[in-house]
Amino acid sequence: MNKKTKGQNKNCLEATRFEMTKKHHLNTYEEAKKMGRMDKDFIPLCNYIAKTKNYFTTSSCAGRIALISLGPEETKQESAFYRKWHRKVKPKEVLEAFKEYKGSVLWFKQEPLIFHLGTNSIENAKKILELCEKTGIKRAGIKSAKEGKYIIEMLGTQNITTPIVDQKMRASEEYVKYLAKKGNEKFEKNQALIKKLFKNAKEILF
Repeated sequence: MNKKTKGQNKNCLEATRFEMTKKHHLNTYEEAKKMGRMDKDFIPLCNYIAKTKNYFTTSSCAGRIALISLGPEETKQESAFYRKWHRKVKPKEVLEAFKEYKGSVLWFKQEPLIFHLGTNSIENAKKILELCEKTGIKRAGIKSAKEGKYIIEMLGTQNITTPIVDQKMRASEEYVKYLAKKGNEKFEKNQALIKKLFKNAKEILF
């Protein structure tokens, strides 16, 4: 077998492996959508990506607002969601949860969007990074690089992370309502960024 034939066989194998990977993630996405586990803001973009030849999605989150409960040592092992919302919140519901909390430490978090896109070549990976730059997503990069499979991670910058209960110290009710309001504002910016990402994807990824 000469070098040309070996190269052709390698390319064929990589193409087959990519098609299988894309099909697997497409099935996972369709199942998540059917079960109602997909953030609705990402569905138009993910539907578009699913129809392209060279790209697939592996995971997505449009951002969320959450109250995180921690133990006295504040370790990751002790952390747990006390409340979480994949939508804008009513300040009243955040305040009520805050008042009811009896634990040691409670953090308010508004988390940014996160999106993972896969592709089959370094050239197409560069196109995804071009998409990120055009959209204004500053935190993006190639997370995994293997022959025939490249994963690019995008992470938004709209976020809030602050304690509202720390042992005997508690934030004021006005401050908690303020955080809920700011969290909603940043959540809306996440939504606008996803719409812009979709618009630009149709121009760059096809």
